[in-house]
Amino acid sequence: MPKNEFHQPVSVDSAPRGSRCEWCGEPAERQLTAIGGLYHNDGGLFCRPCGEKFIQAVLNSLQFPGQLGLGAR
Repeated sequence: MPKNEFHQPVSVDSAPRGSRCEWCGEPAERQLTAIGGLYHNDGGLFCRPCGEKFIQAVLNSLQFPGQLGLGAR
């Protein structure tokens, strides 16, 4: 099966203008939603650095279920 945007673990959209990162309060750039796995449908508005941490936590949960997660901010 070919790889494409429909087989990604996180959905990425633009954040609404004026929104703030849910983790640090800086201006948000992206709205991220986990697709599948332990954090299915979890997500929120994130600045770039926090968004990268969120994506890494989702990827870790898919590779090591039950061991690593979103608590590692």
